[in-house]
Amino acid sequence: MPYDDYYFKPTKPKEAKDGIKARSQRGSFAKNWWAQRWIAALERLVDSGRLTRGRAYARKGQVLSIEETKDGIAAKVQGSQRSPYKIKIQIAPLSDAQWDKVIDALSEQAIFTAQLLAGEMPQEIESAFEAAKVSLFPARRDDLKTDCSCPDYANPCKHVAAAHYILGERFDEDPFLIFRLRGRTQEQVMAALRQRRAGDAEIAEEEKDEPEAVIPLDEQMAHFWEFSAPLKGFSVSIRPPAIEMPLLKRLGEASFVPAPGLESLLRGAYQTISKKAIEAAYQESDGEK
Repeated sequence: MPYDDYYFKPTKPKEAKDGIKARSQRGSFAKNWWAQRWIAALERLVDSGRLTRGRAYARKGQVLSIEETKDGIAAKVQGSQRSPYKIKIQIAPLSDAQWDKVIDALSEQAIFTAQLLAGEMPQEIESAFEAAKVSLFPARRDDLKTDCSCPDYANPCKHVAAAHYILGERFDEDPFLIFRLRGRTQEQVMAALRQRRAGDAEIAEEEKDEPEAVIPLDEQMAHFWEFSAPLKGFSVSIRPPAIEMPLLKRLGEASFVPAPGLESLLRGAYQTISKKAIEAAYQESDGEK
C-alpha cells in the first residue's frame, strides 16, 4: 500500500449525472502526438495510484465540467462529497520576448506556416520552441500549476488527474489549445508569421540587383501547360493529414446540423474522396504510372 494511501484510503465517488465520459474506455487517452505530450506532462508529476484512479474517474464520467478561462483551465469533478471539487490547471505563459523568438524560429520554415494554416500542428514545431530556449509543453514542474479543493494533501491529486485526462482528449480535437494556454491564440501566431514572412520578402526584393523581367500574359498562356523543367527524379510524398478533416475542425460544428454533427455526417464522403484522389494520382496512363 502506498504511503499516502495509508492515511488517505481511496473513497468511492458519488455517482455523477451528465458527467463528461472519456471516449477512451481502455488503453491510451490520446491519439495525436500533441495530446500524448500533454498526458505525459501530467504522468511525470503524479504517482501511479492517483493516475489509475484519475483514469477511472475520467472514464466513469466524474468530470462534470471543464472549460478554458483567461487564467487556464477550470473544472469540476464529483468525488465522495456532496459538492463537486473545483479544479484549476494553469501553464506558465511565455513572455512577449519569448514568443518573438519562437515566431522568428517558426518563420524560418515555410512548412510550419503551411501546416498551421491547414489547422495541423507540425510535429517538428517543438524544435522551433527549443531554438528559442523555451518549451511548448510543460517540461518542468514549475510550468504546470494545479489546484483542487479536495482534502488530499497531494497535488496533483486524482481529481486533477481526471480533469487532465479529459483535457487530453480536448487537445486531440484542438491542438492550438496549447498555444492559448501559453499566451497566444492561433490567429495571433499566424498574423505574426505572415508579418515576418512579408518583411523577409520585402528585404529580398530590395536586395535584388536588377528587376525581374515581366513575361507578357499572352506568352505565358501559350506555354501554360508546358513544364519548364523535366520531372525525372521529382519526388512526391502522399500521406494523410495529421488531423482528419482539418478544415471542418477549424470551422467547428455547425449549430444548425443535428446530432451526430457535420463531421460525422461528412466523414464517409471525405474518406471516399481521398481514396479516389489517391487512385487517380497513381492510375496508369499510356502504360506509365
